Amino acid sequence: MSEQVNETATQTRRSFLRGAAVAAGAAVAATAPTVAKAQGPITMRWQSTWPQKDIFHEYALDFAKKVNDMTGGDLKIDVLPAGAVVPAFGLLDAVSKGTLDGGHGVLVYHYGKQNALALWGSGPGYGMDANMLLSWHKYGGGKQLLQKLYASIGANVVSFPYGPMFTQPLGWFKKQITKADDFKGLKYRTVGISIDVFQGMGAAVNALPGAEIVPAIDRGLLDAAEFNNATSDRLLGFADVSKICMLQSYHQNAEQLEITFNKAKFDALPDKMKAIIENAVEAASADMSWKSIDRYSKDYIELQTKDKVRFFTTPASILQKQLEVYDQVVDKKSTDNPMFKEIVESQKVFAARAVKWDLDTNVSRRMAYNHYFAKRAAAKPADIPATAPAPKKN
Repeated sequence: MSEQVNETATQTRRSFLRGAAVAAGAAVAATAPTVAKAQGPITMRWQSTWPQKDIFHEYALDFAKKVNDMTGGDLKIDVLPAGAVVPAFGLLDAVSKGTLDGGHGVLVYHYGKQNALALWGSGPGYGMDANMLLSWHKYGGGKQLLQKLYASIGANVVSFPYGPMFTQPLGWFKKQITKADDFKGLKYRTVGISIDVFQGMGAAVNALPGAEIVPAIDRGLLDAAEFNNATSDRLLGFADVSKICMLQSYHQNAEQLEITFNKAKFDALPDKMKAIIENAVEAASADMSWKSIDRYSKDYIELQTKDKVRFFTTPASILQKQLEVYDQVVDKKSTDNPMFKEIVESQKVFAARAVKWDLDTNVSRRMAYNHYFAKRAAAKPADIPATAPAPKKN
């Protein structure tokens, strides 16, 4: 009799425990969706340093979409154009202080905070192109130097340089530039270390963000200006105020874009989300390179055929003068700023190896282009609508 009672009691306890477990599981299942729904996706408010119509703002939107899609909507980045919250040159402060969660711009726009930041693209890059400079950043010590640089000015940001740019034009002028002395007294727009270079060549330099350049030329506040590429220049209206564009220059031969996050906001993200962001940066970098080739080449033709812009190749004498003045500027800044010197030395070590390899390894495209297109374009230009004439040489 006692054995039957004990067995019954045991079965009762087991039934109770199973029932309690089921009830607890049901309670968790019932409350979990409510918690997730209450938390919702992480949202970030960003701003670019570019006008809404500029292709650079489009690149910012492209990156945001990649992150939004790759996280399945768990992280949602909204990107505003320049001036929506702060002026273009105020982006670093806004992201650092948390006024904005992140931003899209270029390191050279922070030149006033620490002039060594402009070494990420403002200058000849010691022969490197922008993709090589990004290689130096990732594999040659640049990333660690940039972190040290931002820490030195108390910038509370996580920075991702990306998006290699092609050699930027010398700029837009009222007349063809044929010699270095043509810069003397010229009211000219540029940014970063290029300010010092063109001042050294005799220009009166004014640093302006992209949206303000064309209006300044139109009002006579500038005689000439450089910005970046055929698409940006066309969208911003350079062809409305000038019909002369000088191609090729060393003033910004290796520049790239920059994505920044407020450090506290970035550090608070789950590790999985951080990894997605870091990989999205590299995916966006490749996509930007491919898109820019397509878009810039089209607009280069449109500027000539529709906007009647005349392109000229910058004379070698001007390029040589840029290098000479740049060296003088770098020597002075390296003396005044130990971090500037440290970065320059690091870039030179990497460039000496990488540029040598590049020059020795990669065949020039000029011969192949001339073989396939130049003769036909000269004979029947109307039959080759996708090919623009080569820039005029002096």
